[in-house]
Amino acid sequence: MRDLTLYYSSGEDSLFVQKTAEQLKPVEDDPVVTVALDESVSYQTLDGFGASFTDSAAYLIHQVLPEDVRMDLMKKLFDREEGIGLSVLRNPMGASDYARFIYSYNDLPDGETDPEQKQFSIAHDEADVIPLVQEALRLNPEIKLFGSPWSAPGWMKTTGSMLAGELKPEYYAAYAEYFVKYIKAYAEHGLPVYAVTPQNEPLYMPKHYPSMLMLPEVQVEFIRDHLKPAFVKHGIQTKILAYDHNWDRPDYPLLVLDEAGDAVDGVAWHWYGGSPAAQSQVKEAYPGKEVHFTEGSGGEWIPAFEPAFSNVMRTGIEILRNHSQSLVLWNMALDEKNGPTVPGFGKSTCRGIVTVNQETRGLEYTLDYYALAHFSKVAAPQAVRISAEADRPEVRSVAFRNTDDSIGVVLFNDGEGASHITLQLQGEKQASLRLESKSALSVLIR
Repeated sequence: MRDLTLYYSSGEDSLFVQKTAEQLKPVEDDPVVTVALDESVSYQTLDGFGASFTDSAAYLIHQVLPEDVRMDLMKKLFDREEGIGLSVLRNPMGASDYARFIYSYNDLPDGETDPEQKQFSIAHDEADVIPLVQEALRLNPEIKLFGSPWSAPGWMKTTGSMLAGELKPEYYAAYAEYFVKYIKAYAEHGLPVYAVTPQNEPLYMPKHYPSMLMLPEVQVEFIRDHLKPAFVKHGIQTKILAYDHNWDRPDYPLLVLDEAGDAVDGVAWHWYGGSPAAQSQVKEAYPGKEVHFTEGSGGEWIPAFEPAFSNVMRTGIEILRNHSQSLVLWNMALDEKNGPTVPGFGKSTCRGIVTVNQETRGLEYTLDYYALAHFSKVAAPQAVRISAEADRPEVRSVAFRNTDDSIGVVLFNDGEGASHITLQLQGEKQASLRLESKSALSVLIR
């Protein structure tokens, strides 16, 4: 039997607590559930777990928190030893709903255009976002940076605004250049952009924050005829991920892959509709393409601890079991009012990974931090998912073999009573552990 490190969450006041096997000893009446791990069956290679430095999150962490608190937070977020080792950042390219004001990287007065992107600038990001990404990369060199726009600059669109509307066909080439400039500008700051998506939530067009409708046929033409050729022309290796929206419309990425397959590296997904099985549906049709989960937010619409924490654990396990290489939640930080949000947004109910109180400058770690910890602390970047099968459906499981040959297992008991978990690796018993109802357990086997 190998050495075990155990992390356990069983309630709001007991999140991600290190335990011993003796402390989790089963009782006689618990039903036995065998979880069989098999290293000979392998799936995707992991990029990791993370969240987004939105304008709001970056401002709160970089400007509101005292320096010593900020530095400690960054270690707890990104350092593999002193923290939870987050390794994926998916940042908005320009303003999202969680920004203090509406902006792009090339805002112009009404009536002006700049198809050659001569006035392109990431000066906004240089204030808060870039210093934080640089610090995160220093703490964890394995971080991968993703970029997603909520809208093209207003002058490129049918509305003349970053709110709603569509990209005008005459600006497809200019918008591709916008992406090239973004990637090159970040590279000048020592920040390689691993992947981009052409549009966040391309089928959702709210009028109270930046958005842009991009139908699948448009995304095909933009990627195939403009974005990918621009990347090739400039020697850019950044991956292009299609879709970036909910599980309920797998027809969208399937059409994009059908029509622009060679120009597309994978598909990005959100959790606000449908089920994670959509990821596998598209993966089975295009096995060579990457699968990424790029946004899922919790908030006041689900009460903590149960079912909010349960939702992240349950859904996170299923996302990974359906071939995703990443699991990225939404805002890295929000304030005590679930903001800041763009002017006119209305009431926000989203939850950040941490809460930064603007009045007291205090910091609170939310349940999302501890849920991410359950995954990222036992499954490092470049880990390979292996088979993990429980013989009762109420126990959800996912497992990875790390590059140091340790095995990370994440378990969640979705049943109504406690279970006696027997953990087997290649048929050899590793542990007998008690997992209470709606509790999560992460196991690192060395």
